Formats: sequence, C-alpha cells, structure tokens
Amino acid sequence: MSSTTAPTPDELLVIWHEIECGSYDVDLSLWQELAGRGTVLDVGAGTGRVALHLAARGAQVTALDLHEPLLAELRRRARGLDLVVPTLAADARTFDAGEARFDTILIPMQTLQLLGGESARAAFLAAARRHLNPGGIVAAALADALEAFDEDHSEPPLPDMREVGGVVYCSRPVAVREHERTVSIERIRETVDTAGRRTVSGDILHLDRVTAAQFTAEGAALGFTALPPRQIPQTDEYVGSSVAMLRA
Repeated sequence: MSSTTAPTPDELLVIWHEIECGSYDVDLSLWQELAGRGTVLDVGAGTGRVALHLAARGAQVTALDLHEPLLAELRRRARGLDLVVPTLAADARTFDAGEARFDTILIPMQTLQLLGGESARAAFLAAARRHLNPGGIVAAALADALEAFDEDHSEPPLPDMREVGGVVYCSRPVAVREHERTVSIERIRETVDTAGRRTVSGDILHLDRVTAAQFTAEGAALGFTALPPRQIPQTDEYVGSSVAMLRA
C-alpha cells in the first residue's frame, strides 16, 4: 500500500487488528508451554501472533479465524518465515476441520468472550471436542476489561499507535462499560496522513461476562474434565487474564 493510495477495507481490517492486538506478547510463553511440539488449533488466530510463534518452535499449528483477510496476512508472513501453517476461515462456534485432530486448542486474548453467550460457548465446545485427541486440552484466556479502568489505574490506558504507508494510526481506549451480560470496550480510532488530513471514528467491542470458573463448569457439564486455571500476569500496558483449562 503506497502513501497515495487509500487502504482497502481488507487492508484496514489488518491494520487495526495489528495495532490493537499484534504487539501483545505476555501470553506467548504460556501457550508455548501448553502446546509443546504437538498439534495445535489456534482459535481467533488473526494475523498469526500466536500461531507463527508456536510454529517457529516446532508445534504443528492450524490457524482458525472468522476473517479471511487476516488469515491471508498470516499466510504471507508464514511464507516469509518459511513456515507451514494451514488456515481455516470459519466461525469458532461451528467450525469443521475435517479429519484433523489436535492435542491442544487455544483461544487467546478475549476470543472466547466474543462468541455470544453460554449457548455459543457450548456450540464451540462441541466442535472442539470433535477435533481433540483423547486427553487433549482446551485453554481459553478470559480478560477482565474492567481492570483497565479501576481505582488502581488513575490514568487511562495508553493509545496504540503505528505508522503505515505514511499514515499514522492511533487507537485509544476511552471507556469500559458494564452491562448485565456483557462488557463493552469503547475506542476512538484516528488517522493522520502526510497532508494533515485527519479521520476519527468510534469502535465498540462487546465481551461476554464469563469467568474461568464459569466456563470450566460449563465444560464439565458437557463431559470435559475441569483443570486448575492458569494465569497471565497484568502489566503496565495490559490487563491480566485467567486461562480456563479443560481436558477432553
């Protein structure tokens, strides 16, 4: 993309995904530990933040995401790294990977909280169970977005920024709002090009309110074995997460 060409909607999807998600790395050591060198399904893989990290370290990773443009960027990066990472564009609630079976199914960041409630999580778990090897695990990160705006954080989170093709992109979280069953994260997305032209738009992400204990209980009711949760630590830039663990 040149500085004189406006990005396409697909390119914008990749750009904003990278700005808002691509630099997060606090969780990678845990996913690497859980994946080992086995077969892995990365759910909500995006442009390959987790999948490429694991594949480079010997895991056999398949990347699943709802958005094909993100997977296309993942494949481009994999080729540049001389890695083989099969991709599957599918809804996590209804995915079908054919005869593929996995030792580990990972759901990083808040992907599980985007599915749309308990029935949607049950549909995902049914699909996951069909594709797990005996004794395989499901590991899902669940973040508490409200930590970013609690009494221990007197300043709002720093904006995520990046320059692409001569345009500065800035994504700034401005509010987290509680609802009965969801939490919404509100962001302001701004761009400024070399001519000083500025755009401003809003973006709202709705996350299901679900705890690790709740999700493991849901899994146990469907025949999984609940395992003790793991933790991803909080940093100055990112909230912490609990990782719900289930064994098939």
